Amino acid sequence: MEGSRFGANAGYGLDIKPIDATVKVLRDGVVLAQSARAKVMYETRLEPQIYIPRDDILVALSDQNELKTFCPFKGTARYRDILIDGEIIPNGVWSYDDAMPESRAINGHIGFMPNAGVEVDFGGAELEPVADGNITGPLVDWLMRGAAFETTPQDFIGALGRKMEESGIAVKRMSAMIWSLHPMIAGRHYIWTRDADEIVTYTPSYDLHEHPAYTNSPLYHVSQGLGGVRQKLDVPGLDMKFPIMDELRAEGATDYVAMPLIFSNGQINVLTLTSDHPKGFTTANLGLIFEVSSVISRFFEVFTQKENAQSLLETYVGARTGARVLGGEIRRGDGDDIDAAIMFCDLRDSTRMEEELGRAAYIDLLNTFFETTSAIVEAHGGEVLKFIGDAVLAVFPDTEDGADAGAEALQAAREIVQQLEALRDEDPPRCCDCSIGISYGRVTYGNVGSRERLDFTVIGRPANVAARLGDFGKKVGHRIVVSDEVARHDLDRKPLGDITLRNVKEPVSCFAVSADKLADC
Repeated sequence: MEGSRFGANAGYGLDIKPIDATVKVLRDGVVLAQSARAKVMYETRLEPQIYIPRDDILVALSDQNELKTFCPFKGTARYRDILIDGEIIPNGVWSYDDAMPESRAINGHIGFMPNAGVEVDFGGAELEPVADGNITGPLVDWLMRGAAFETTPQDFIGALGRKMEESGIAVKRMSAMIWSLHPMIAGRHYIWTRDADEIVTYTPSYDLHEHPAYTNSPLYHVSQGLGGVRQKLDVPGLDMKFPIMDELRAEGATDYVAMPLIFSNGQINVLTLTSDHPKGFTTANLGLIFEVSSVISRFFEVFTQKENAQSLLETYVGARTGARVLGGEIRRGDGDDIDAAIMFCDLRDSTRMEEELGRAAYIDLLNTFFETTSAIVEAHGGEVLKFIGDAVLAVFPDTEDGADAGAEALQAAREIVQQLEALRDEDPPRCCDCSIGISYGRVTYGNVGSRERLDFTVIGRPANVAARLGDFGKKVGHRIVVSDEVARHDLDRKPLGDITLRNVKEPVSCFAVSADKLADC
């Protein structure tokens, strides 16, 4: 058997040939089958598969079990167990008992599963090599069967560039501008270069939309729905419409294309390609790229949807909680019982400040308060679970590395107070004060809510106590009030006694903590 029968671009192939030798199938030296009538099936990109007539099987097989698989070229496969020396090899063989016309030659023959641990002695016959040709060319073939295994947009655009080269497209540089749904990032700009075979990723802010380098670029032109851009760059004396073209021409580029990548929601992203071939891109090159651009767009859309989901969850519920939700904790009741410190930080005098400052200035101050508090909480291993009106609810879970959540929460509380005091010293001053309650104990960290609307939060006595301690601190004039489990981390704590808190059954021993100095944790 000489030569491979499926060449490049020959289409998907399947061929069945007899083997002119006696074939043996063995397992640990035991002959399971022996036949001079064996056949081999050659199928595109698959290893040659041996099929043995049922009468030439020498080992006991079970009846057909319930497992069925379907192949569009061969039909429905039915499976049997191999029974050998008291051992059962589940689904060790299969057969097509009503094979498709193109596979009729193996009808009723037995094939051995690769995981059955068998070896094949071909009796001196030589098989053809695996035919790994392309069905429709390297680029389209990869998009159909290989691109789905790229795990990041960077990996995808790098592989895409290399497949374009393999398809004869002289691409020197390729970029994709993909808009995102992120509170601070307008999008992600991926740039691949052939010579370096590396990807550089830029994450411009929303200021990009006002920047001249963008508003006078093909990216802006295409993303505004004004159509694609094609420009030969090696035309002497030609004034380029966009500055980027002069830069690319100076680097040896000869041709430039920018085209839309449209997502299913109508969002227009941009794919750009630069060639350095003396003749630039051919009509066939660009025709192929335009034909597959919708497929390329869908891959980027999948990556973007995943990134959007992650960024939105981190924005609204925090990084740690967002990761748990993305990890599958999406049902009511999903969660864990954890030991954690709970902080409730409330903005003082917010009603009066809203009346005095006006709505716009008050919201600006409120955002400053939230941003200051959140940054410090996260710096100490905590996570902001939610903003409740003008208050912040945060959780500091105990960690495996031995860090004490109570100490971290107390340190964060001191820094919050000091940072807010610093705001009052700015010019102009921003009057921003707080009341903080911290408690420690066992809480449930997970989903609660209705069947259709859930909230990922903490439930338990420490959460309730933390909120009530913050309220108590306002009444007695202390910015930080903590339970005794947290107070042990401060030697200068001031006892406030056992107090009765609203909706808390037992009195709580609490302490006031000064923020005048930072303690070592």
